[in-house]
Amino acid sequence: MKFISLEPFVPSGSNFEGSKRLFQELGFNVNWDAGDYIGFQRDECKFILQKFDNREFAENLMISVHVSNADEFWKEVNEKQLAEKLGIRMGDPTDQPYGREVNIIDLAGVCWHFVQD
Repeated sequence: MKFISLEPFVPSGSNFEGSKRLFQELGFNVNWDAGDYIGFQRDECKFILQKFDNREFAENLMISVHVSNADEFWKEVNEKQLAEKLGIRMGDPTDQPYGREVNIIDLAGVCWHFVQD
């Protein structure tokens, strides 16, 4: 027996439609939509967006997504002006002991670490 994958349930915050739009703008495709739950996927990365608004929980949740190029990812997000359009916060690419990363704080307050190994 082996573990196959991990697909966290991620809270949307108060703006479920805005959160859906954000992840689609980040290049995630909708695999399925059950109303209050949506399965997203980009390449091999999957998660479930849940219509759930608990700021304290969201602000204490961090998710690490491994990407092939952090600088390219940062450029892609900047060119789409997602911070201005959707109100997310995004940091510049930085070098960490575990790799180069770009942080995004989504609409709910979840901190996403997009990390290049």
